[in-house]
Amino acid sequence: MTRRSHLIILASIGSLALLLGAFGFQHLGGLAPCKMCIWQRYPHAVAIAIGALALSLPRLSFLPLLGALAAAATSVIGAFHAGVEQGWWEGPSSCTSGSISGLSSDDLFEQIMSAPLVRCDDIPWELFGISMAGWNAIASAILVLIWLAAWRTRAA
Repeated sequence: MTRRSHLIILASIGSLALLLGAFGFQHLGGLAPCKMCIWQRYPHAVAIAIGALALSLPRLSFLPLLGALAAAATSVIGAFHAGVEQGWWEGPSSCTSGSISGLSSDDLFEQIMSAPLVRCDDIPWELFGISMAGWNAIASAILVLIWLAAWRTRAA
């Protein structure tokens, strides 16, 4: 097995581990995901599929670049989500709380009733002051580097 294959396997397993971790927090830990949490999962699934394809078709030298792009996408979404959680910027109105200034009681009631069940600006879990979204951003950035190393390594 080539170094390139090892790197592709490592990057794919990294995405699989992050995805399984997210499902574990959801199904075993009881932490329901918000909309942006779900968004971060899709690129990991794509990266896993790209990894399988890259191992099956090693002559397609551009596939690790696509894997890096998928990992970069989830890293960027995770960083954006972490910023929303920290209040550095606003998230999508469909998953964060909005301002209630100037709302009538009817408008306030409507906002409450249409609010998402799990808000994107809440931090349900953190380690060393970094939320799950932040850890996803960090780990996925490392996966980008692994994918790029695989791309730079010559296919057998």
